[in-house]
Amino acid sequence: MLIDKQDLPIVAMDFMNEVHYEDVDIINTLFELVLAYDKNPNEENFDAINIQYEKWYAHTVNHFEGEETKMLELNFPPYAMHKGEHDKALERMNEIYQEWVKSKNVFILKIYLIEELPAWLIQHIQTMDTITAMFFSTGSMSCHAH
Repeated sequence: MLIDKQDLPIVAMDFMNEVHYEDVDIINTLFELVLAYDKNPNEENFDAINIQYEKWYAHTVNHFEGEETKMLELNFPPYAMHKGEHDKALERMNEIYQEWVKSKNVFILKIYLIEELPAWLIQHIQTMDTITAMFFSTGSMSCHAH
């Protein structure tokens, strides 16, 4: 397992937490496929990674669109900043995928999934999503320490 659901920060909106848990399931399955390919780099394992990666990408697009739609509906002030983070993440996911498909170098995926993705995901939830979820639930931007 790459990411433990218990390590994910919880935000003030259940629908966002549920989508984050779905993300982690998809990412963990992808990581298992990457490890399988690393041990046995054949066409079947290559295809399995690609199917799962594309599933993850599509899920992430839907995940981000769901948040962005709600941000627009509620006139969330830092919408552009949050959407910009989503756009950068999707661009990076696509860049990694293109490199992988072209090279079949599993190291590209391992570095991204181990070194980059979990840290980005946790940081994004702790910052952008926490503030956004608070706004969704209260209509306010203030985050007070308790």
